[in-house]
Amino acid sequence: MKHPGARLRNRYAIVGVGQSEIGEVPGSTSLGLLTTAMKAAIEDAGLTNRDVDGLITRGPDDIYCHHQRMGQRLGIDASFSTSTDNGGASQILSVALACMAIDAGLCETVVTGFGRNTWSRKNQNDATRMRGNIVPQSQEENEFEPEFGYFGAPATHGFGARRHMALYGTTREHFGHIAVTFRDHASRNPCAQKREPLTLEQYLAARLIVDPFGLYDCSLVTDGAGALVITSAERARDLPQPPVYVAGFGFRNNLRGWFYDDHMVDTAAQQASRQAYAMAGLGPRDVDCAQIYDCFTYMVLTQLEDYGFCPKGEGGPFVASGALRLGGALPTNTSGGQLSEGHCEGMLQIVEAVHQVRRDRPPDRQVPDCEVALASGHGGNTVCHSSLLLQRTP
Repeated sequence: MKHPGARLRNRYAIVGVGQSEIGEVPGSTSLGLLTTAMKAAIEDAGLTNRDVDGLITRGPDDIYCHHQRMGQRLGIDASFSTSTDNGGASQILSVALACMAIDAGLCETVVTGFGRNTWSRKNQNDATRMRGNIVPQSQEENEFEPEFGYFGAPATHGFGARRHMALYGTTREHFGHIAVTFRDHASRNPCAQKREPLTLEQYLAARLIVDPFGLYDCSLVTDGAGALVITSAERARDLPQPPVYVAGFGFRNNLRGWFYDDHMVDTAAQQASRQAYAMAGLGPRDVDCAQIYDCFTYMVLTQLEDYGFCPKGEGGPFVASGALRLGGALPTNTSGGQLSEGHCEGMLQIVEAVHQVRRDRPPDRQVPDCEVALASGHGGNTVCHSSLLLQRTP
């Protein structure tokens, strides 16, 4: 049976990408960072703000009607605009929303992006610097969590990692291969937040954050923004950059929660990826590089299984084989990912996927003959997942 979303396959394309300075950017604001990234993406597409009539954004959770603030800054009177709130699944959702909005005739060209000054906000004073969590305090539970050592995303994902280790014999060394590989990729990226070499011995010796996670298992606290411009495939042919076609996307929300059933080890990536593969008419063997949402090393490992790149429970040996390296079977997070390039909630992974499909990275960063790239997004209290397949040739 033909996937109902196949009607949209390759009808829309990403025609521009941009990003701000990333890392530790003292004095930055989330709106300023995203303005920089969106302006760069529009210019990369060979357009101006007058050519854009759609706007989809994500910023700090405490900014009301975020897309309106961005429209004012960019000088865009949008026919269609909104802000997303699915955590790390939001950025791929915004790509799908852009395609659907254009398809519905609500707009013609959409700029979408994510921006936060997370490092600057966390380090603005001693009180914020000492807090272990970076979400607004109004969203935190106030009892029966931190006093028992359960605090923030590291502890939540740590339960999943320990469960996978118990079921399948996964080891910390397996997680370490992910961290070391992504740091090697970041060392080739002049924009990355962390570029210094990392060895497996250094990984294992790092201070513990939440068992079994050490320092290098956890994504970075980052100031940064990324943005995309999306339009119809027909219009894309008249623009300067090679169009990167949106071949497929998929979504899943395990709303019963992270701890229900086997959700910690069989994530919503299974169902989301099946949707995306079916829409695109592709499968795991067609993917030339993957940009996986790496909030923690464990989430890379379990998503590789859930996307069908290796059987469930064999993620550890798969990553230890060198498969994720440039030149490996599945080059993954080729810019360094959120573990080393910077945590921009998955948006920079989409930007990197676009560059890989365009084949415009320097030789030491480029996946040769890259035709299909996959990006993933995971978040929303760990239960939301989004999948995206991008293609060079329609």
